[in-house]
Amino acid sequence: MDATDPHAVRRRQVFYIPGFDPFHPRRYRELYRKQAGEQARIAGYEIAVSPKRGAGAYGWHVHTVQDGARTETDVDVLIWSDIVRGSMKASIPATYAQLLRTVWAYVGSGALFRLMRLRRGPVLAALYPIVMLLVQAAIGLGLGVGLACALPAFPHDGAVRLAIIAAVLIAVLRLFRALDKRIFAYYLMHDYAFTARWNGAYPPELEARMADFAETIAAALRGPCDEVLLIGHSSGAHLAISILADLTRQGRIPQEGPRMALLTLGQVVPMVSFLPGARRLRADLAWLSTREEIFWLDVTAPGDPCSFALCDPVAVSGVAPPDQRWPLVISAAFRRSLSPERRKRLRGRFFRLHFQYLCAFDNPANYDYFAITAGPVTLASRYQGRAPSPSRITRAAQHPADA
Repeated sequence: MDATDPHAVRRRQVFYIPGFDPFHPRRYRELYRKQAGEQARIAGYEIAVSPKRGAGAYGWHVHTVQDGARTETDVDVLIWSDIVRGSMKASIPATYAQLLRTVWAYVGSGALFRLMRLRRGPVLAALYPIVMLLVQAAIGLGLGVGLACALPAFPHDGAVRLAIIAAVLIAVLRLFRALDKRIFAYYLMHDYAFTARWNGAYPPELEARMADFAETIAAALRGPCDEVLLIGHSSGAHLAISILADLTRQGRIPQEGPRMALLTLGQVVPMVSFLPGARRLRADLAWLSTREEIFWLDVTAPGDPCSFALCDPVAVSGVAPPDQRWPLVISAAFRRSLSPERRKRLRGRFFRLHFQYLCAFDNPANYDYFAITAGPVTLASRYQGRAPSPSRITRAAQHPADA
């Protein structure tokens, strides 16, 4: 690539917003380091990941040589895992109370039925923790009742039998809670309850954190880099949308500064935007979809059952304006981009498939996460003239009065 090309990227700043994840962001650094090496081997370019230079958010530095051009990239993880952990401290009874509130939020508002008509896969994934928690309670009750009924009769046996049932139920629920690192029922329940508790609105603590993220991004836009790339994965996608909407409303994206781009991966926007209280998100979607100062690419895949694959998040939320230009919706096309051997290894590993967007592909012609985040071309130039996926879903499933 010609170093004088105005679309060339010699320095890039990437900001990555994880989904609902309570773990330390070092897992993303290690994932990037491992998968970048694998992708470079497949695609035939050079890439090196090293510790971050300077202070600030947690992150790492990437040096690449692609198409004969050298690019330096700093990746920062915008951390909200502490908020996630705080929302996951609910006791077992409180978690079952969350289950009831979450079911009511989606069923009572009609959002669940609209989501089912849109994509069944992610809705079934959302129903999984509800079903699993109810099954766990049923197992505990069944074992407790069976044990109580097997005891011979004795004085005051009614109260004793009830106590036995309660003790067995509690023991079984505690056992399942201890095994949740394999079952993920509590983890997913806390995830959906986090959104349902506020009926789709952002809680004040998260709004404050998003404002901090916006300040960090605005500072990078005043810096010497050629591109600022904001990435939101899973639940982090709608946070990224709202943050960038705020920056554009405030006029904080300079015309002569770095190019600003948004990449949303495996988004679950309808799970939030379909709720009645998500007025802020719906307004942000409508606003951001028309902005000329950004480029917005949305990547999903039908092979990812946890995302709303190929659903235009603006259009399906019922807020698409007549002059909508974003996002460009494309598919990561797991069937074509992953080898049969890799697809076989990933079969049934739904969480791993949901993270595939951050990993290496056997045939990355359509989408290469490491070329996008560390290569010598801006996101806008890389996908210039690209048509959206022919399977893109744009039918509006909701027409909120406040949109």
